[in-house]
Amino acid sequence: MGFHEVRFPANLSFGSVGGPERRTEIVTLANGFEERNSPWEHARRRYDAGVAMSSLDDVEQLIAFFESRRGQLYGFRWKDWSDYKSCRPSAEIAPGDQVIGFGDGGTVQFQLQKTYASGGQSYVRPIAKPVAGTVRLAVDGTEIFAPTDYMIDLASGLVTLAEAPPTGAVVSAGFEFDVPVRFDTDRIQSSVESFRAGDVPSVPVVELRI
Repeated sequence: MGFHEVRFPANLSFGSVGGPERRTEIVTLANGFEERNSPWEHARRRYDAGVAMSSLDDVEQLIAFFESRRGQLYGFRWKDWSDYKSCRPSAEIAPGDQVIGFGDGGTVQFQLQKTYASGGQSYVRPIAKPVAGTVRLAVDGTEIFAPTDYMIDLASGLVTLAEAPPTGAVVSAGFEFDVPVRFDTDRIQSSVESFRAGDVPSVPVVELRI
């Protein structure tokens, strides 16, 4: 799958609309009860970047990015301004934000992930596109540092420690992250006249499974 490790201009994604989408299959039984099932383990996010366009310069920047990705052909990074940190949006990133695993004396590789919890239930989301320079790691509450103590693959979110943590040790991380996406169209339509009238192009973007 073609993917460019480049972020859609953050100034253009700011103000866009979108968020997570789930797929739930519902069967209503003869007695009125329902059976519900989901074939998706993880949500898929969708966005529309068009609503963030505020000038013709923005449209020109969008078209340049669209053409460089060859429309839907190549994926790219997207900053979801409503959810891009391991912590709350108002907080500062800390190495203890998210538990990403536990030591067993042998494992040295851990996948970055973010846990969403509410009402006693939780969902764990794998994070594949951490942002360079934002990742912080800790083992049992003690921060460790790259490249001496660990290395991270920014294209997959996989962390490799220099030494395996002892059994039961908590491995945690803090980070910013992007969403891997592609354009969900091979066509962008815009006009100077309609843009001046307040009409902006529709630019659908959809999350990729990485």
